[in-house]
Amino acid sequence: MDLIITEKDNAARRIAAILSGDSAEVERQNGVNVYRWGGTRCIGLSGHVVAVDFPSEYSDWRDVEPVELIGADVEKTPTQENIVRTVRLLARDANRVTIATDYDREGELIGKEAYEIVRDVNEESEIDRVRFSSITEGEVKSAFDEPDEIDFDLAAAGEARQIIDLVWGAALTRFLSLSARQLGDDFISVGRVQTPTLKLIVDREREIEAFDPEAYWEIFADVAKAEESFDAQYYYLDEDDNEAERVWDEKRAETVYEELGGANEAGVESVSRRTRTDAPPAPFNTTQFIRAASSIGYSAKRAMSIAEDLYTAGYITYPRTDNTVYPEDLDPRELLDAFTGNRTFGEDAESLLESDEINPTEGDEETTDHPPIHPTEELPTKGELSDAEWEVYELVVRRFFATVADSARWEHLKVVLEVGEHRLKANGKRLVEPGYHSVYPYFSTNENFVPDVEEGETLALTEVRIEDKETQPPRRYGQSRLIETMESMGIGTKSTRHNTIEKLYDRGYIENDPPRPTKLATAVVEAGEEYADRVVSEAMTAQLEDDMQAIAAGEKDLDEVAGESREMLERVFDDLMESREEIGDHLQKSLKADKTLGPCPESGHDLLVRRSRQGSYFVGCDGYPDCEYTLPLPNTGKPLILDETCEEHDLRHMKMLAGRGTFVHGCPQCKADEADEEEDRIIGACPECGAGAIPPAERDGEDPEATAENGQPVEADGGELAIKQLRNGSRLVGCTRYPDCEYSLPLPRRGDIEITDDHCEEHGLPELLVHSGDEPWELGCPICNYREYRERESDSGTDLESIEGVGAKTAEKLAAAGVESVSDLQDAEAETVADEVDGVSVDRVRKWQAKAG
Repeated sequence: MDLIITEKDNAARRIAAILSGDSAEVERQNGVNVYRWGGTRCIGLSGHVVAVDFPSEYSDWRDVEPVELIGADVEKTPTQENIVRTVRLLARDANRVTIATDYDREGELIGKEAYEIVRDVNEESEIDRVRFSSITEGEVKSAFDEPDEIDFDLAAAGEARQIIDLVWGAALTRFLSLSARQLGDDFISVGRVQTPTLKLIVDREREIEAFDPEAYWEIFADVAKAEESFDAQYYYLDEDDNEAERVWDEKRAETVYEELGGANEAGVESVSRRTRTDAPPAPFNTTQFIRAASSIGYSAKRAMSIAEDLYTAGYITYPRTDNTVYPEDLDPRELLDAFTGNRTFGEDAESLLESDEINPTEGDEETTDHPPIHPTEELPTKGELSDAEWEVYELVVRRFFATVADSARWEHLKVVLEVGEHRLKANGKRLVEPGYHSVYPYFSTNENFVPDVEEGETLALTEVRIEDKETQPPRRYGQSRLIETMESMGIGTKSTRHNTIEKLYDRGYIENDPPRPTKLATAVVEAGEEYADRVVSEAMTAQLEDDMQAIAAGEKDLDEVAGESREMLERVFDDLMESREEIGDHLQKSLKADKTLGPCPESGHDLLVRRSRQGSYFVGCDGYPDCEYTLPLPNTGKPLILDETCEEHDLRHMKMLAGRGTFVHGCPQCKADEADEEEDRIIGACPECGAGAIPPAERDGEDPEATAENGQPVEADGGELAIKQLRNGSRLVGCTRYPDCEYSLPLPRRGDIEITDDHCEEHGLPELLVHSGDEPWELGCPICNYREYRERESDSGTDLESIEGVGAKTAEKLAAAGVESVSDLQDAEAETVADEVDGVSVDRVRKWQAKAG
């Protein structure tokens, strides 16, 4: 038997279809998909199916000093036991095994892990390695026709990263968390790449906070020739004879403004024209792809997740690459020809093919592992992709089109006007030849109109205005700009940078987009700078990246680099241990500052965001137990404290982070007061305990002796259903006999609810309208609406989708990682699932597990 091992299930499915001519059948073994045809079996891993970790005796944080981890042994343990068990079973009978994981450092390590699993049960089989940059028929078949061997040096580089990251991250994370007495889910995370990246963000925030704005003035005029008008701006020559528009002296600005305002005409002193060539962009590498995706609204993590799905489906090449030069064997004409006749891209492809010569652009970086990101000759239809996938796919296609298109040409016109001793200038630009802009509409092509004028001509000066402005602080890093900066400083790799940023969000170190550091983030960086500067130094992590490159090149070995790293960490701990108490106090103060809303109305202590033993969030007084004042928070999302403060209660507003369901909660005291003042609106009898309720004996599937929620018999003159406003900001339809009767139905959080005169024939309840936009939403009968919602949920997919926050796409990704049911999710390690499933954080997995329980 031949056995093929890929990195993920969707890659296995795709490769099996290609090699079998779509004849492969799927069978389940240990809950894992195995694709079979003839004498061949193909199985997908779930990324890393084994992980490096410390032996179990090091697992108790309180019994093991963090410094002990530096010299501790590291062992490998399965993280996906069902997959490992299935690979072992298949490998026993395999005469030949082909490793077909992704071709990069991480993929090579995953391939080596598979190699070791196979060798553990079968020492005789031949083991090959195939490499490809796109999962297309031609490239996959070509790769399998010319197999290679595993690059154990490249895999060792990936393994070195695993070990170094484990030792540094675990030792420092435990040290800071224990010092600050911050354990459980809210531990203080530190990482080799994560912390220098955080310092970049903190340093930029310091620049912004320290920035001292300086006032200046700019003066503009409306100039007209006949019925054509245009803008002109006052300028002067500075000490270096450069044109300057900003006037730094207010009196001088006012004088110029008054003198220009007293004039009715301006003479044309000079007219100059020039043509500028606008060259097409270079091909996409990972960083530039993320930057372009950011411009159309995709975070780095989301963009890479979509790109990986498109790669696995065979529509684009491998998205993790530094290369910006197309390989010699890429025929641009042949690839363009694949798009002719396509409804979306055909016309543009045909126009590009009309050129006598097609010479693709080139960037500065040329590597030999993977080509730049570009589309393959296998085109999807728009209906085969989600809206987001199509948008990213079109970006990749059009970038390729742009790289083989002609340059654009702009015509610039500069007019200098004279008004007494003052000068005005107007700069016009016009796109003469659109070139690549006609196929790549992601760059601005805005034009600025200035009419044709001649030197010596007199024009009308119709209006003069002055604008007072201030210099602005540097802008926060957007995610794509942050990744570019990390790349330039040698922090992380193309495969890890976007994940590093996501981890900073998950750990509560940064918020908003562009990212802004929390008080805790600043405290962690300050502690590192004062007590262990190597932890936050980009030079340290860049050196380790260089060492791993040396391992991949065979110039160093894994043990040597890992040993040097442990020695470096020992020196870091020499400094940290001397200041443990000061570091802990500093972190604790910042942790509290990040959770503080404002003063408690009863005791004057601070009100803080707290978490109950059940995992829900609420607002509680720092004076507890002497003061037991609390305020509820929504049961959806993770709270984020905003800068905006309530004028009435002096409490900071809050936002609840819940992915696409994120919403601003506002002042929690206002929400609670509004609910206390809101009258319940009765809409009918409670179907559980109200007048006319269905007797227990007549309810489908229920015991005739059934009783109400409180154990009492159902009463004929019981509760009524009412629209209720809850103190945590939520709304529902609930029984007026609560808590004796807990019957309730959900309602939308936003919008005014109108009770109409139309009634449901089945339940006798009024139809509801929700006014939250231009057109009201017909919610209808709340019982019918909720029943239909549950039916849709039941029909739409797996039982995983019954968990709030798990949609069809996420359920599919979880299944590919071996989590196919609620019970699988409950049994899984949250960290492992987060590592295996793109776009899913550890916190989200734990929340799903809590809801599943």
